[in-house]
Amino acid sequence: MCGIVGYIGKRDVAPLLLEGLQRLEYRGYDSAGVVVSSPKSGGLKMVKAKGRVRDLEARVPKRFTGTTGIAHTRWATHGAPSDENAHPHMDADGKVAIVHNGIIDNASDLRAKLTAEGVEFLSETDTEVLTHLIARNDADTLEEKVRQSLKQIEGTYGVAVMHADFNDRIVVARNGSPVVLGIGEKEMFVASDVAALVSHTRQVVTLDDGEMATIKADDFRTYTTSGTRTTAEPTTVEWEAESYDMGGHDTYMHKEISEQPDAVDRVLRGRIDDRFSTVHLGGLNLDAREARTIRRIKILGCGTSYHAGLIGAGLIESLARIPADAEPASEFRYRNPVVDPDTLYIAVSQSGETYDVLAAVQELKRKGARVLGVVNVVGSAIAREADGGVYVHAGPEVCVVSTKCFTNTVVAFALLALHLGRIRDLSVSDGKRIIEGLRKLPEQISEILETEGDIKKLAEQYAEAKSMMFIGRVRGYPVALEASLKLKEISYIHAEAYPASELKHGPLALIEPALPTVAIVPDDDLLEKNRAALEEIKARSGRILAVAHQEQEKADHTVLVPKNEPELDPILMGIPLQLLAYHTALSLGRDIDKPRNLAKSVTVE
Repeated sequence: MCGIVGYIGKRDVAPLLLEGLQRLEYRGYDSAGVVVSSPKSGGLKMVKAKGRVRDLEARVPKRFTGTTGIAHTRWATHGAPSDENAHPHMDADGKVAIVHNGIIDNASDLRAKLTAEGVEFLSETDTEVLTHLIARNDADTLEEKVRQSLKQIEGTYGVAVMHADFNDRIVVARNGSPVVLGIGEKEMFVASDVAALVSHTRQVVTLDDGEMATIKADDFRTYTTSGTRTTAEPTTVEWEAESYDMGGHDTYMHKEISEQPDAVDRVLRGRIDDRFSTVHLGGLNLDAREARTIRRIKILGCGTSYHAGLIGAGLIESLARIPADAEPASEFRYRNPVVDPDTLYIAVSQSGETYDVLAAVQELKRKGARVLGVVNVVGSAIAREADGGVYVHAGPEVCVVSTKCFTNTVVAFALLALHLGRIRDLSVSDGKRIIEGLRKLPEQISEILETEGDIKKLAEQYAEAKSMMFIGRVRGYPVALEASLKLKEISYIHAEAYPASELKHGPLALIEPALPTVAIVPDDDLLEKNRAALEEIKARSGRILAVAHQEQEKADHTVLVPKNEPELDPILMGIPLQLLAYHTALSLGRDIDKPRNLAKSVTVE
């Protein structure tokens, strides 16, 4: 994987492709490349480079013209980052070019077979296998060459293919990795993410798994990998091109942290029902009678989405009194889980395309489970596969690490918990209490953001640490997990998160002055228990940074956050820790928007 861009029309294609790749840089990558052709010349011209898109752009010659092309940013899965391993890949005759997201599981077997037949490979990638399969196929049409070659592939793919003998078209296909068509005026686009398209068109078609498409300058058609025609109606993307700009901020992460008051207001807008002290969630496709039959809720996500799911499970248990838990989707799908018909499953994904989550959803659907999605991207794969769900309306999130989408996802879970609670046994007064708390969130988040200067100074003091501990109890523990992950992702400082109650069961052995501890200490019924944990750390000369509602005597430093309802406090506790991670990474000179080794939308296992 990581990013695909393609174009066919009348315009000079290279600048369009390079612009599209720049729009996809946020996804994380290690190399880039581009192939172009024109109806007049018919031949394919390719340039590739290890490194950033700017490195590729520097290599593109001035006379690199064409009206059709495909381009790619690669995140290594097979073979180290290098010019040779960069996409696109071409066959020996220079007639076929392909870009590919995903993993070909049987690439080793196919490579051995092709090598025995005399094919010489120029890269270590799995993708080059598919290039040679297409080039050696003797079907009469490009569509059929691609379709027959894909039959030999096991694994996941989002692919775009050009052929010198069929230079009036690009053929694309999807299985487990997103492919989106952009419909223009006598021009067509293709990409793995709408971010690459929205500056040119907002009319898109999203392919389903097992679906292919042929795009020409003035037409497109879709069909299955078995050859059956499908009907695809374009939809309108709700986000503008300006949504992907930095808006005067130095980084996308900073912009997205600062957007959280507006983002939270957006996820609440139009959903609160004051008359019945509940909320409207029309996309659930779950009526009150069905909701009352739910006996358990299982939430599935990966990384930050998993942490949001942990907080969501707590909200559901607290407000709806339904047993709920969260589990990494990547583990769930491999342990042959018991799928209970009385269990509601909730899949969480910012992109709506996370492969491990999508695969879990597909397995659950195969076994007859009811699945809801909590996603940010309208029309994404998980949104389409699920029986219903909640869009979190965070807006585009460009930085590889998630901030505003995490916050909005937790708020969406609060809405869902309130909805289910009011159907069941949650009182009107408690419903009003939670609604009042939800309405306070945007202003309280703004209040926290105003303390950024103080948090920056603290971050600079703690940046020399080689490792950090994060602790919290019950509602605070998932906040600690997410804060620990944020620090690891962008500062590269080792960090661990533990329940505060577990300190004496092992982690206390690590405490020393060189290991700072960040403690989540809300004013709730566990306040004294949390203070006891601070006493244990201080007795062993540990440094403490507390995130709390009031100054903590045993802490070296306290970051104060405004008080909300106990169920909603974790939302606010997480905001200053995003800023702490950000300014720690900034003081260390890290590439904050594109941390090493990471990608935004993980569409491979």
